[in-house]
Amino acid sequence: MVKEISFLLFQILLVVTCCGFAAYLISFISPKKGLKNVARTLLFVSWILQTLYIVSRYYLAGYTPITTHHEAVFFFAWSMTTAYLSFRWRHTVKNFGMFVSGLVLVLLLVAAFSPREIIPLEPALQSGWLPIHAGFSLLAYAFLGLAFCGGLMYLLQERELKSKRLGYFFSRLPSLEALDQLMTYCLALGFSFLCLGMITGIIWSKQAWGTYWRWQPKEVMTLIIWFVYLIQVHQRFTVGWRGRRAAMMALVGFGIVIVTLWRVVA
Repeated sequence: MVKEISFLLFQILLVVTCCGFAAYLISFISPKKGLKNVARTLLFVSWILQTLYIVSRYYLAGYTPITTHHEAVFFFAWSMTTAYLSFRWRHTVKNFGMFVSGLVLVLLLVAAFSPREIIPLEPALQSGWLPIHAGFSLLAYAFLGLAFCGGLMYLLQERELKSKRLGYFFSRLPSLEALDQLMTYCLALGFSFLCLGMITGIIWSKQAWGTYWRWQPKEVMTLIIWFVYLIQVHQRFTVGWRGRRAAMMALVGFGIVIVTLWRVVA
């Protein structure tokens, strides 16, 4: 019974998220405040359904559902939705929701086409460190995903301004300064969670395998991601990297995150 409910929840949340993105997209093309409110409501409903789906998977598996490719990508989508809603609660950035909801929808579609079988955990993974480490890591990727969306918006707006033809994107996207501040905020939070994810992972590795670092593919890729974002944080807060260069780095860094999630977790 729970398995059928879990399957139904996934189908419903997929439809709700798709409708939310469609509402964001229509309001972006033809700005309507009322439609944006509908889009935000649908995204919030999607978050509730995503949370219920995770709870149902936990009930079926008996552990935090975050180990298979389907579960990791889905949890990533849930983390991005959570990160955006927490950001939106304090800050308003014009049409940011459309880009974020689009990325969340893509992640959910990837999860939909991934095998959904529940695989028993290895003895080494049966630890309380699993949800802590994986949770911090995916929450980090979520905020870095928001920085990616901000970087993409920045490049679109900058291109419009440089063309000296203020048209389609100029009136629909925030100022370059607002987008730069958005990237700074998301980068700082994302990197902080990434550090927490690495620290908890190292502690867990010592507890499970008796060594702090095993040089497994996932660990190596995580280290590469950490160094890429360390460079970004250092250059932004000490040297003053901003603007186009920061936006490009946000895209490159998140590209590595996606490759890691796809190639290593799969």
